[in-house]
Amino acid sequence: MIPAAHLNALLNAPSIEELWEMHTSRMAQYGFDRLIYGYTRYRTATSLGDPDDFVLLSNHAREYLDVFIGEGLYFHAPMVRWALENEGACSWSVLARMIETETLTPEERKVIEFNLSKDVRAGYSISFKSVSPRTKGAIALTAKADMTQDAVDAIWAEHGEDIVLLNNLTHLRILSLPYTAPGRTLTKRQKEVLGWVGDGKTIQDIAMLLELTPATVEKHLRLAREALSVETTAQAVLKAAFQNQMFVLDT
Repeated sequence: MIPAAHLNALLNAPSIEELWEMHTSRMAQYGFDRLIYGYTRYRTATSLGDPDDFVLLSNHAREYLDVFIGEGLYFHAPMVRWALENEGACSWSVLARMIETETLTPEERKVIEFNLSKDVRAGYSISFKSVSPRTKGAIALTAKADMTQDAVDAIWAEHGEDIVLLNNLTHLRILSLPYTAPGRTLTKRQKEVLGWVGDGKTIQDIAMLLELTPATVEKHLRLAREALSVETTAQAVLKAAFQNQMFVLDT
């Protein structure tokens, strides 16, 4: 039974940082001491989008993430492939069957060998329900280094429903909280002018409302586009809204 106090704490977490700290601590109690959460709104038939636009959270060691994420190994990870094609929870016992049936590509074998070298060998993956073909979210729950997959499966048999519930709640809360990749945070003024554009105001309207010159408004919009790595102001409004950098109450 999940304590009501913990559920309320998740639902009322004021920031992604505090939410993630609560979630990782709770998952560690079930034996999962290393997590990677990823979410994209920019998926296509051939790409998950720019990694800089992912919502990416993890408590893995930096040396692991620098290779798995930084060098792009995640794109060939068998459980990432599973998450893209499925929804729900999956035991990593499927990896043993993939190895036995020789259905892995050389790139996938490289990922598994790297993971084993970092004691990433037992766990579960949860693929969250997508609301559109452009979006996808999933989390990989890595068990403690001394745990076997059989031990993990036994824990899941007893607590799996609670674990899935907690991860789904955390996923939904992450989507409702502001998140930006490093280097892509907008200034207060940039958020303000984008917000007015989103409300249908012209450059001249915004200049009058904020007591600025039109040239200054244009400068803030240009800097916002650069910060968000987009070409048009309309794209900047859309991305900033996706990232909850606009139209949210200050905490």
